Amino acid sequence: MKKDKWKTYGQLFLTMLKIGAFTFGGGYAMIALLENEFIAKKEWIKKEEFLNMVAIAESTPGPIAINSATYIGYKIGGVFGSVIATLGMVLPSFTIIFIISLFFDRFLSLTYVGYAFKGIQVCVIYLIVTAGIKLLKEMEKSVWNVIIALSVFLAMILCSVFAVQFSSIFYILISGVVGLLVYGIVRLKKKGDEDS
Repeated sequence: MKKDKWKTYGQLFLTMLKIGAFTFGGGYAMIALLENEFIAKKEWIKKEEFLNMVAIAESTPGPIAINSATYIGYKIGGVFGSVIATLGMVLPSFTIIFIISLFFDRFLSLTYVGYAFKGIQVCVIYLIVTAGIKLLKEMEKSVWNVIIALSVFLAMILCSVFAVQFSSIFYILISGVVGLLVYGIVRLKKKGDEDS
């Protein structure tokens, strides 16, 4: 039994290490890889739980990939599993940033490094757009979900067009309050239907 537990911890650590090492751009750029690893390859969670995990990981403090790793680690291996998974996720980035910081000025002056960063930027944009489209396709197509998605998309475009300077913290708080209001309205409506 203990051997299986350590094997699970090792698998958690190596999976998160791979995700942390080979995903550039963080956040939404990692969603496609997280989904592939957590759902398709390892079958640790189902699609619906993955969507909920992404929503929770995005609305809690910290990077989405680290929050997701902590969640999966806790689900698979408890508190120690969450520590192992989180460590596996941050170790590659920490190592790379530490090495780059030692040679930062000389590193940036290299022409090929500049070209590499431009290529990585294009890749990150592609990964973010792909992840967004995939999440939209997998979203439950209820009236509320469609209204919320369209409202967010419209607000995003309007804020970009009119160059509105608004903290992302307020976006998260406003979205949370709207989500609670919608949940409350739906719950009251169901209660009213049951009473009548």
